[in-house]
Amino acid sequence: MDLKSLLNVTAVDFTEALKTQPALGQLLFGIGAVVVLKFVLSACQAFYRFFLRPGKKLRKFGEWAVVTGATDGIGKAYAFELARQGLSLLLISRTETKLRDTAAEIKSKYPNVEVHILSIDFGNFNEDAQAKVKQATKGLDVGVLINNVGQSYDFPMYFDELSDEHVHALVNLNVTSTLYMTRLLLPSMVAKRRGAVVNLASAASRNPSPLLSLYSGAKSFVELFSQSLDAEYKGRGIRVQVQTPLFVATKLAKIRKASLTVPSPAGYAKAAVRFIGYEDSVSPYWSHAFQLYLMSCMPKSLLSIIVLNMHAGLRKRGLKKKVQKSA
Repeated sequence: MDLKSLLNVTAVDFTEALKTQPALGQLLFGIGAVVVLKFVLSACQAFYRFFLRPGKKLRKFGEWAVVTGATDGIGKAYAFELARQGLSLLLISRTETKLRDTAAEIKSKYPNVEVHILSIDFGNFNEDAQAKVKQATKGLDVGVLINNVGQSYDFPMYFDELSDEHVHALVNLNVTSTLYMTRLLLPSMVAKRRGAVVNLASAASRNPSPLLSLYSGAKSFVELFSQSLDAEYKGRGIRVQVQTPLFVATKLAKIRKASLTVPSPAGYAKAAVRFIGYEDSVSPYWSHAFQLYLMSCMPKSLLSIIVLNMHAGLRKRGLKKKVQKSA
């Protein structure tokens, strides 16, 4: 018997079963109705969260916000959006000239906001650097911490191709910075029983990312660390949230133009700030969340193959550019 005949027989048998056993039909109808209702409710909840729910008044957490990696991309856009909400800012990044330029831009647009800067190399976030952060935040009513600083690969690579220096930098910039910045500022939030910490992860933390394995693993640490901390501290008035964006038009992503699925840094930050203080884990830009939902519906083995093939193409182009640059 061929497949078509088998399917026809199965359909006939199933139809006959429904006729002779009406309770089976009622059960299947009930299950179908529950599935549809659950989907509709989930869609309505998502629409409310992404388009209707108002953001929290962040000054209730404190008068100051600290933003790491604040001179480019998402971090800079976050700083502007927090300033728009009336929070004073401590901007932390590596290059002092960029920090001064960013602070001047913010002050020119929001003259009533106080802006401090601190030059820190998170690639070597040792005890001396941590002491500088502690001193800079002493006496400030810090209510919001944005752990944005991070680093990915120059292009997708096999793990054994990474240099020791690159491995060290990836761990420091993605894990150590988040870990110790949170550790430095959490005690004052605990004392006040209010505060919000936002840690930037990546869609690479949600699914296996072959050829970006260390970056994926580092961001997965950030995700579970954040979720665990939120469960640990939300009863004490502090919310910890991990945000998992996909591509944003930044230097890090090497994308220049924004689109429907790739927001500008400002577009992303505007959406992201509205989610602070709510869920412990979120991809705050609506099209990113929709893409991640579709990925979650796929078998992990199939998704891994798709990502591997995509990254292999990017690796090939990256290696070609590297050879041309060397030449």
